This record gives sequence, structure tokens and C-alpha cells, in this order.
Amino acid sequence: HTQRSLTGCEPRSFLFPLKVQMPALSPTMEEGNIVKWLKKEGEAVSAGDGLCEIETDKAVVTMESNDDGILAKILMEEGSRNVRLGTPIALMVEEGQDWKEVEIPPPDAAAVTPVTQAVAAPVVPSAAPFSPPLPKPVISGVLRLSPAARHILDTHGIDAKLATPTGPRGLITKEDALNLLKMSPAPKATPAPSAPAPPRPVRTPAATPPPPGSRPNIPPLSVPGKPESLGTFTEIPASNVRRVIAQRLTQSKTTIPHAYASIDCDMAAVMQLRKDLAKEQIKVSVNDFIIKAAAVTLKEMPEVNMTWSGDGPCALDSIHISIAVATDKGLITPIIRDAANKGVQEIAANAKALAQKARDGKLLPEEYQGGSFSISNLGMFGISGFSAVINPPQACILAVGTSRAELRLCEDDQTLRTQQLMTVTLSSDGRLVDDELASRFLDKFRTNLEQPQCMIIA
Repeated sequence: HTQRSLTGCEPRSFLFPLKVQMPALSPTMEEGNIVKWLKKEGEAVSAGDGLCEIETDKAVVTMESNDDGILAKILMEEGSRNVRLGTPIALMVEEGQDWKEVEIPPPDAAAVTPVTQAVAAPVVPSAAPFSPPLPKPVISGVLRLSPAARHILDTHGIDAKLATPTGPRGLITKEDALNLLKMSPAPKATPAPSAPAPPRPVRTPAATPPPPGSRPNIPPLSVPGKPESLGTFTEIPASNVRRVIAQRLTQSKTTIPHAYASIDCDMAAVMQLRKDLAKEQIKVSVNDFIIKAAAVTLKEMPEVNMTWSGDGPCALDSIHISIAVATDKGLITPIIRDAANKGVQEIAANAKALAQKARDGKLLPEEYQGGSFSISNLGMFGISGFSAVINPPQACILAVGTSRAELRLCEDDQTLRTQQLMTVTLSSDGRLVDDELASRFLDKFRTNLEQPQCMIIA
């Protein structure tokens, strides 16, 4: 007999529990963080119930069950970070089984460290010079560490066999690792006695002035944990979202030949139309008109609506506009789907709802994956103009600045008039959109934006 499958679960024999594994909740996800468990050990789970909240590389997603059962053991506690895909995070049993008697299957060989008497013996003498007493070595069959505990011990070079496990079935938890760290000396304290004092004064007189044009040896080596000292720093753990943003930005700037072009748009017609719509209790933003103008222009110029794959250009059949939204964890780009065929009012409603979900970390994967063109607007911060980084595999991103009043000469009657101008800058992939095509796109975009009534009818 086999048990019924659960999301991220591996079917096992009837006598063994189900391994609830860290699932892939987005195409680019490689690891996740356990934010919160929604079920407790021994609690019944029904199909569709949320098991836990997992922070992916994009958002916080609820992992749901596809079947009924009982949550027997939680292997990865709340706050566990950098849990690789496929790693068991919990165990479940079928209804009617005694969840308290569940046996935890042995971990994979890669996730455990064998402990033998030959290895544990040399550890005892090394503890003698230390003033604080260290825990006794673990003499069980294997060592089981949570990801957080493994990271702490590896970072500080502390032998995991000295930790006293307090977790279920001998699991070394994050708290166990921190307690061991408090009782252990700093990793650099061991070589200090063996390093003689004379070498320090010897190096000082031996130092010669740097040759002309060379770079000075300052600041000194940074040392963490010593605030207000020259050359020190504080390590800040990066979230999954921040790490993915860093990877994608680096990928974009190192693999995509960026080209830039800017143009000024007269916003007088858009401002007037907004006022007219407001009288009808229809509230839309300038950014909503920009999204509509970009989508209509892409529909008129499908040669720009492209992406680059490993084999070359790919023409897209749909126009999905990605809008950059700033959150506490970094930028994310929810998508206005089929924007060319939507009215400005519908675009406004979609953009508002998606922006709120992005800030709350509740975007679904289909709400931020699959965009064909990106827009980043910093006009509300008073930025006059900027250049944005392309969001691969897309071909373009449009950077929007604030509108400003400028005096310009009217060519018709040679008089000076005040215009509300807004600068937009197109960053384009030179492999797909050359300078001539980018210039034609911007000119067409400006025409659509400066004639919003015609754009809406189109």
C-alpha cells in the first residue's frame, strides 16, 4: 500500500510517514525560508489546507495540501533559512495512524555527518585551554543539523560534534548552535598564543613608502562585530528576494548590450483628460496612461515585443506590461496582462490591486511571471530622468521621470508657451532593438501619449 500524495510530498510505504519536502514554488526558486507553520504537530490536515508559509525568491507563498492526513513531525522550524529544494521539512501520516509513534527516516548521506569514537576522541584535549566548559561530544550514530545551525557553525569554524542537540530526534537547532557559539572562543583566538609578538614591530619598520602612483593600503582589514572602529562593518543577511535581484541585475548588465534613448513628452492632454475623468468620479493616474500608451505602441510595432532566448529572438503573441513596485524586500514587477486591449480605468484598477498584493508579499507566481515589456516610474519621487536595467529575457524597459514646466518656442506663431514635459528613457537590448527601431518606438509612444483620446479609441 502507498499513501496518497501531498504537495511537495514523496509517497512512501504504508509503514513509513510521508516526507513533506521543500517544493519549487517558482521557476527560478532554488531554496526557500520557512516563515510560519500554519499547522501544529498532531493537527489534522484536510485537502486545500495551508501547511506553512514559505518565502521564495519572489514572495511569501502558502504551501497547501492536496489530501487529508495528520502532521506528525515538523523537521524545519519557523525561521529556517536557505532550505534547498527537496529537503524534508515535515512528516505526515494517514488518518487513523498514531502520529506520536512515527519514526523519522534517516537523513540523506549528504545532509548528515557520521560520528565515530576515533573522530570524537581528539576533541576533548582541544577544550582544555578554554576557560568556559564545552558540551560533551555527541556519541550517537549521526549528526542532524538544521540549515540555520549548519550555517552558524560552518561560518565560525566550530565542530558540530560539540553541540548538545535539543531538537526532535537529536536535531541540532539554531538555538543549540548559538549556545555553543557563546561558550566557544572566537575562531581567531586559537592561533593568537602561538603567534609571537616580535613579528608585529618587525613589520612596522620594514614597511616602505608606496611608490609614486600606487594605491595606499587603507582602510585596514575590516573586522565584523566591532562597531565604531576603523574598517569595521555589520553583516546584514540577505533575503531570498534580494539575492535573486542581485543575480538578475548582474546577469542583465553583464550579458545584455544595453542601449539608451530619451524623449520628452508633452503631458498637457493627459493632465486635462485626467481632470475631466475626475469630474465623472473616475480616478486614474498618469502611470496608467503610460502603461496604456506603451501597450498600444507595442501592438503597433510588434518587432519590439520580443524576448531573447538561448537560440535567438522570440516574437511574443501577447502584450503583458510589467510594472516595477517597490517593497520592503526589494523591487518586484507584477504584470498587467493583455494591457493593449484594456481601458485605462481597468488598467488603473489592476495596477492598484497588484501593487498592494506585492507590498503584502501575496503575489501569485502567474501575477509576476511572463511579462514582455517593463515600466519603471520614479516621477512621484521628483526624479527628472534615469536609465533602468533591462529585466531579462525582455527586450526593453521604459524609465519614466517627473513632469516639469518649461518655456518652449511654438513653431506655428513663434511665441513662448509653457509646456508640461516628461522625460522617458528606453533601455533596449541591442541584439533585438537597434537604435533606429528604438527611436521609432519612442516617437510613436510620444504620439500616443500626447493624444490620449485617439489612443483610447485605438
